[in-house]
Amino acid sequence: MKFENYFDQQFELRYFEMNKLGLATPTIMLGLLEETAADHCYSIDHSLFDLLKMNVGWVLVSGVLQMDRYPSYKEKITIRTWLSNYSSIKGYRENIIFDENQNIIGRAKGLWVFFDIEKRRPIPIFNTIKEQWSFFNTASINHDIKKKINAIDSADYIKQFRVNRFDTDMNKHVNNIRYLQWVIESIPEDIVDHYYLQTIDGRFISEAQYGDTVLSLTKELSSTHTFGHTIKVENSNKICATAHTHWKKY
Repeated sequence: MKFENYFDQQFELRYFEMNKLGLATPTIMLGLLEETAADHCYSIDHSLFDLLKMNVGWVLVSGVLQMDRYPSYKEKITIRTWLSNYSSIKGYRENIIFDENQNIIGRAKGLWVFFDIEKRRPIPIFNTIKEQWSFFNTASINHDIKKKINAIDSADYIKQFRVNRFDTDMNKHVNNIRYLQWVIESIPEDIVDHYYLQTIDGRFISEAQYGDTVLSLTKELSSTHTFGHTIKVENSNKICATAHTHWKKY
């Protein structure tokens, strides 16, 4: 349903979205957030496919996800989203995740840039989009997603991946969900088996291309169960993304 200042979308968690404990995975939660944003676009008659016909779209440049807990199999959740601020070319999308009893179980915030897909550069947001979305000047989470996250200088754990055809999305770049998958793959197995991803704070810096080989570099930081991450193209100085993650025991 669409309200004056925010948009709600409901989901029921499915079997294939679960991990071995019967809880939704972090990548699934990012996928549901992305689906909610897409439905919000559709609700104002500016679907992502309509925008694609004009060779424009939205690109995530930074964001944070914080989960108090992950929903379980068949659990119904509601994701509430709204725009808290605009500039000419970018906007902040806020998100709150509710369980069936309207308890908050997660929050997220993203900075999205309106983008010319062919020219690979930002363009002004259509006035019709800004007018129909309006905005609500309240943050879902108190976190500065503009602050730079430096690339790590050395790695405790490294994983290598090749950018395949289906790693890219309609905007012809590697989807942000794939970066999260690459980050998690480089986390020590003991952490993944006994802890859940409570917070990820990420910055998207440059595009990996189809056919590239990328490295997921992970380093343990001074805070307990906190890691620094860098995704880079192998045999180059090209940094694609940086992130911090914090993990909490189940």
